[in-house]
Amino acid sequence: MTDQEVRKGLYGVVADYTKISKVNPETNSLLYQGYPVHELAERASFEEVALLLWNGELPTADELAEFRSVTAARRGLDQALIDVILAMPTDCHPMDVLRTAVSFIGANDPEKFTVDAAHIRDAATTLFAKLPTIVALDIRRRRGEGYIEPDPAKGYSENFLWMVFGDGEGSPATVASDIEAFEKSMVLYAEHSFNASTFTARVITSTNSDTYSAVAGAIGALKGPLHGGANEFVMHNFVEVGDPANAEAWTLDKLSKKELVMGFGHRVYKKGDSRVPTMEACFKKLASEHPEKDSAKWVEIYDIMAKTMYDNTSIHIMPNLDFPAGPAYYILGFDIEFFTPLFVMSRITGWTAHIIEQFENPTIIRPLAAYNGPDERHVPQR
Repeated sequence: MTDQEVRKGLYGVVADYTKISKVNPETNSLLYQGYPVHELAERASFEEVALLLWNGELPTADELAEFRSVTAARRGLDQALIDVILAMPTDCHPMDVLRTAVSFIGANDPEKFTVDAAHIRDAATTLFAKLPTIVALDIRRRRGEGYIEPDPAKGYSENFLWMVFGDGEGSPATVASDIEAFEKSMVLYAEHSFNASTFTARVITSTNSDTYSAVAGAIGALKGPLHGGANEFVMHNFVEVGDPANAEAWTLDKLSKKELVMGFGHRVYKKGDSRVPTMEACFKKLASEHPEKDSAKWVEIYDIMAKTMYDNTSIHIMPNLDFPAGPAYYILGFDIEFFTPLFVMSRITGWTAHIIEQFENPTIIRPLAAYNGPDERHVPQR
């Protein structure tokens, strides 16, 4: 054994400086480059937030127009990448498709390693543009539906919803409030400091590996149900509860067995996740506008579970962003297994902002371990 202090999971360890985001404990707010995220969700587009995270400032009107023009032009997929996606098993997790697609895009980048911060921003711009098209294609192929080409005349969120659902009557791509709710979710999920997937991206970048490898590694980390996959499990739990009459007993049973209830608690927030009020409002507005999707049931289950968790835990555990995001995406019409790829579409902005920051301040991340195995011993002579 050893007398070294061990922080399991690096809990409480400050690994580096970052200017990209922070949780302000005094106001219990999440800041992107100093701006409260709830203000950004109400007043800024997702494209503006991407440029804020990468460049440190909100873009001018001209900068935003140029970014929208560039990303719209890059949304399309080469036939070779389409063929790769279509060749993937339809029963694999969609995150496997995303990871493979990012690697394929990286393999076709003539610069095999990151050259400079401008190269990272260019790669980030390409992934920002193409990831929605990849996700939409994967959704549709699993439903037995054909590929819808991106529309450069549509905005980010409208175009994505169009590529997934088309423009039929009641399609989210044709309902302004649906587009707005999805856009806000992208802003809220964009960045969250040194979380597991972001730290993975920074570790890979610290070795001077390339941007696409760092993003592929981050996708692998986000796939886990204790991180990005939590929003999927939130909705699976809602479906398992099924009826509001079961919600309190189901939650109490989980607590009595000391089992995790996905969508509650957070490693950083102590007084509740500051992103929840905005996403909860989006979820409940969507529910009120889509009664045909049995939405009132999901709202009632949501409220009962949240109250039960708060009333029956000693530290009054409150929901995190995944808890309202899961049912919001479900009401919009997304298959549950695609909730985490939607997270990737947003978090690509935060990941690549951190990749830039790590690249510009190069120090290889290599922690120590406290050994607790056998003392030195020797192989017997034979």
